[in-house]
Amino acid sequence: MANLQIKGMDDDIYAELGKVAAAENRSISQQVLFLIKGHLARHESIQRVPTPAETLLNLSGSWEGEESVADVMVGIRNMRKSSTKLKKGF
Repeated sequence: MANLQIKGMDDDIYAELGKVAAAENRSISQQVLFLIKGHLARHESIQRVPTPAETLLNLSGSWEGEESVADVMVGIRNMRKSSTKLKKGF
């Protein structure tokens, strides 16, 4: 089993780590190992989530309808309404 030594740790961080470890009935070493394992597990699950670009690429071409693109565009244009709210400006 490997050993890890951390050098240059701020005294305040070490004290806080000791408080958290004591509250959870762990030694400081056990607490550090627990935190590292938790971080690595979250990091692994985050990497499995597809990026927005991957999601978009997976969705592209997935919608299938009976209307042609031209018919869909005509429908969208017909649903638009002209507004006179800003005719006089802000």
